[in-house]
Amino acid sequence: MTRAGSSPRGLALSAFRKTVLICGVAALLAGCASYHPEPISPASSATSLDSRTLNDQRLQQFIAAELANNGKADPPPTWDLSTLTLAAIYYHPDIAIAHAKLASAEAGVITARQPPNPSLSLTNIFGTAAVAGAIPAGAAAMTVGPTINFLIETFGKREDRTAQARHLADSARWDLATAGWQVRAHVRTALLNLWAAQQRLALTHRQLDLQDQLVALLEQRFAVGEASSVDVMLVRVARAQIALSIRNLEQAQAAARAQLATALGIPVRALDSIDLSMGALDHPPPLPPNPDTGKLRQGALTKRTDVEASLQEYEATQSALQLQIANQYPNITLGPGYNYDFGLNKYMLGLGTDSLPIFHQNQGPIAEALAARQQAAANFIGLQAQIIGVIDQAAAAYKTATRAVATGDGLLADDQRRARQIADQFSAGQVDRVTLVTAQLGVAATALSRFDAVVQQRQAIGALEDALQQPLFDPGHWPVVPDRDAQLPRMRSSS
Repeated sequence: MTRAGSSPRGLALSAFRKTVLICGVAALLAGCASYHPEPISPASSATSLDSRTLNDQRLQQFIAAELANNGKADPPPTWDLSTLTLAAIYYHPDIAIAHAKLASAEAGVITARQPPNPSLSLTNIFGTAAVAGAIPAGAAAMTVGPTINFLIETFGKREDRTAQARHLADSARWDLATAGWQVRAHVRTALLNLWAAQQRLALTHRQLDLQDQLVALLEQRFAVGEASSVDVMLVRVARAQIALSIRNLEQAQAAARAQLATALGIPVRALDSIDLSMGALDHPPPLPPNPDTGKLRQGALTKRTDVEASLQEYEATQSALQLQIANQYPNITLGPGYNYDFGLNKYMLGLGTDSLPIFHQNQGPIAEALAARQQAAANFIGLQAQIIGVIDQAAAAYKTATRAVATGDGLLADDQRRARQIADQFSAGQVDRVTLVTAQLGVAATALSRFDAVVQQRQAIGALEDALQQPLFDPGHWPVVPDRDAQLPRMRSSS
């Protein structure tokens, strides 16, 4: 004979519930993530950074793969602007930071599209029945009521939240592309500074050689009484100034090398055994002397990576506004439950809402979302206006520098023609060597002044390249950044 509430069917039902509960808890624990610490060692990190080199095998594999993807494979890679840009994309910490931000934004998409987990509530009441004999014989004098509450989101809230997260992830992806352009700009600027310092150094050394010849000639004349001490002093002062300029240029060259190493994300000594190719700076592709800024603006204002990122940020505010409008309406709560009440089995189904729009209809968050959308629109328009200004300034600088180069070409051609005439006169014995060397010094000084205009022209081309986000020095070599950080496999394998 069984007790009340302890029939075989009841025992079987109780065993089934226990089994379901144990299986549910086991499945829940199996699906949970576990924590694995990844401590950072400053010493190990510093050693890794200090040991970077352009001869790294993984780096060269990365460059070869990227060049092949662009149809520009030419192994082994020469270290020019294009390959140095890829090296910077591989090494520079700004790219790693942009990758981390993208990963965070993509994780936000996972969070946004997850449905809310149900909640569990358990009510326990212990005591005796108010009416004697109300409890069946053998039943426990208590009430146990587990209830699972499900939150059902209404009016597409999860879809709006997911759309907002996806727009932010797309914006982060465009920010990653923007980081690639910025890294390229830093590499190009440093390489241009190094190229300019090397060229100026070579021209100044030529000037110093000629000045040394002039000093020696005047000292010989002074020794035989054919030149005054003032003449000798003046050429010696000029030689000292040129020598001082060489020291300054050597310092500028060293600073440019350090700047290039920083732009690449490597120690400066890693450049010691590297043969840099600067052909793109020596002979850049020809550009019209008066570029049409109207046509240039059209592509930049619609296709630049920061414009695309700003547009996605605006779309995210659109989705955020839709979400807040949907939040005016309550979500539905569904709460099925079971209640053991002093020997009686009771099954319940609760139905309700998470809030009642009595005091307000979510007007505050809606107003904030409207203001955020207005601010995002203003940021977008402001960015386009800034791009127009940058393009106009770069185009004006290029026009001015191009005219200066043309003027320098004319002056240099005149000096070279005059120097050739004097050289012919010297061969005929009509002028002395002092006159010849003085004419050659004039050519060297004009060549150095002309080169300053050339540097300004190259800088203007770089500014146009940044404003348009188009590779002008090496057309076709776009600084494409992979979505996955190329450094991660190596870092994980070394940990």
